[in-house]
Amino acid sequence: MPTGLYVSAEGANAQARRLEVIANNLANVDTVGFKQDLAVFQARYTEGIEEGLIPPDTGAIEDEGGGTTTWSTATNFSPGPLKHTGRPLDMAINGEGFFAVLKDGETHLTRAGNFVLTSRGELVTQQGYPVLGATGTPIVVTPENGPWEFASDGTIRQPGAAQSLALFSPASLGELVKVGENLFLPMGDTLPVDPTKRNVTNGYVEGSGVEPATETVDMIATSRMFEANTKMMQIQDDMLSGLVNRLMRLR
Repeated sequence: MPTGLYVSAEGANAQARRLEVIANNLANVDTVGFKQDLAVFQARYTEGIEEGLIPPDTGAIEDEGGGTTTWSTATNFSPGPLKHTGRPLDMAINGEGFFAVLKDGETHLTRAGNFVLTSRGELVTQQGYPVLGATGTPIVVTPENGPWEFASDGTIRQPGAAQSLALFSPASLGELVKVGENLFLPMGDTLPVDPTKRNVTNGYVEGSGVEPATETVDMIATSRMFEANTKMMQIQDDMLSGLVNRLMRLR
């Protein structure tokens, strides 16, 4: 297959993948604590080099650019806007850190603080995963202990009892892996947020980090680039077909 067809096909594939990422962002524009995804592109070798038929960096005619491909999906961890809800169990982190929740025996991190209480007084996420305290055990608000109040350092106080929410920061944001349900699995070490930097507000949630207008513009631009690549594939296919037909007539 001609190189031009490979380049155009890879370009179309890359833009299709970017469209999927943008569509997922737009679908989560109202999801509490959602973090925007970004499609990361990189240059690729020609098909012959990709298939191992030709060594790279030879300077030969085949050793040319092979277009672009989608290398990975990165996450933009910029904080979303705080939204007032008035619900006492809604909590938003001001500044650094993540809430810690327990899923399948592993600690996951999230910025989504729209928590609920079970009938047993367990503080859980919308999906039912326990919210962990600073001691590593689930937060339980015991009704028999009387009314509770919330402090700005992330502490839930009841008469004779106090429980602090676990707030962690990864050594590197690049070590957080999205695993769905607005959760991140840390692949490296996590550290408790410095006590002087703990700042949690209840009655608020952190909104989605997706800007709808920007994503819509990106979707339009990406759609046009996808169409341009598919058009180039059609043009090159027509040229190749015309060349073959002329050669056949010459015979």
